[in-house]
Amino acid sequence: MAASVAIKEEKTLRFLWILPALLLVAACGGRSNPVPPWMRPTEKPRDENYHGGNAALLLKYDANHDGTVTRAELIAGLKAEFAAHDTHHNGCLDSEQAEQINQARVDADQSTATPVMDWNQDGCIDYTEFSAAPYSLFDQLDADHDGKLSPKELQRAGAKPPDNASPDAQPPAEGGQDGQQRRRRRGGGPPP
Repeated sequence: MAASVAIKEEKTLRFLWILPALLLVAACGGRSNPVPPWMRPTEKPRDENYHGGNAALLLKYDANHDGTVTRAELIAGLKAEFAAHDTHHNGCLDSEQAEQINQARVDADQSTATPVMDWNQDGCIDYTEFSAAPYSLFDQLDADHDGKLSPKELQRAGAKPPDNASPDAQPPAEGGQDGQQRRRRRGGGPPP
């Protein structure tokens, strides 16, 4: 009988030690964080592309402002931009120049800014490192691999359609002699 009393007392003591621990866990297990505003059903989701998304990075190289960015426009724009930042005229941007470029990009693009980085850690950001992100993005967005980003490809990347075009607008039909020559090169005949 003494053994059964000892077992009951042991169980009671365990329970008294476990009970405060369980109460502490239960007290901490309440609602941890309120729901962020963008996840509330009454809040309109924020537009992550409010500055134009990835397309804004490339649209600034559209030299003739026709809504299409060609690889040649991208190359010319990047070379001119690099030359403007290379104030020492040595083909190398130092850390101070990179810091100024990055701060200007953050000020202009905020969350979509692509920083200039010295990827190989040699103390010099050359043209290859400077232009790597725009070239890579261009190649990713050029879905048909024709060397140019059409307005449709840019819109898929977050560019807003032109103000004068409806979202369902089709590009103008290729007309005239130049349009016929382009269709022949692509293997198409005259328009129906």
